[in-house]
Amino acid sequence: MKKTVLLLCGLSLGMLRGGAQELKMTESAPLTQVYGEISESDELLPMNDVGVEFGYVLYEAAVTVPEGEALLELENVRDYATVYVDGKFQGTVTDNRKTLELTAEPGLRTLCLYVENIGRITYGPEILDNSKGLFGSARLGGGEISGWKITPLEVRDADPEGLAFEPLGACGEPCFRRGHFDCAAEGDVYLDVSGWGMGEVWINGRYLGSFWDEEKQQSILIPAGVLTPKGNRIVVFDIKNDDPASTMRLSEKPVFK
Repeated sequence: MKKTVLLLCGLSLGMLRGGAQELKMTESAPLTQVYGEISESDELLPMNDVGVEFGYVLYEAAVTVPEGEALLELENVRDYATVYVDGKFQGTVTDNRKTLELTAEPGLRTLCLYVENIGRITYGPEILDNSKGLFGSARLGGGEISGWKITPLEVRDADPEGLAFEPLGACGEPCFRRGHFDCAAEGDVYLDVSGWGMGEVWINGRYLGSFWDEEKQQSILIPAGVLTPKGNRIVVFDIKNDDPASTMRLSEKPVFK
């Protein structure tokens, strides 16, 4: 029976990453399908002020990228954000690293910051300073940024089976990506997420968990019974990885950096 299972999985499980079964993404769905109520504000507002306790929020503003140095400076980042200008990934910012040099052409551009709230403090003196998201000042090239659109992204409440997907093209800004694969594995297996950024994964409509490339463990458990011999569906949301050719893999063992 074990030999049959390995054949169905392409003789992949338990092999090194280079020979593992790759799960390719072939479709995408825009985040507009999980937009919450959009708030408009001249200044940045923390997640709490737009009704979000946990998860993701999109902060968007029209900015003028100056000639020469285009340094983005944020007063508060809680806890992690990816930065895009006109759909092109620029880098990441955190509360310990709140500045980023943009590489966009000068002129009027759209700045998008996708923010994730990693967790909340539940004890100690800092419990009173527990705002999440972006708040305080935001400056580009020394000038204040105003006129923000702030959108809750209801990613973790999404039904991946109900999203409308189209053939995958250039990813640009974050989206949902979906792939299909066959694999009849016995028992638990692991999803190798190496090479991805920060996001969430579902298989066959079941939420598996989150991933972050700054964590030591780079795999997510797929419990026994989740996979079927034919027609499995994997859906991935990632706020950092914009490479449409990125794949995930199956592994018999957990994967660490």
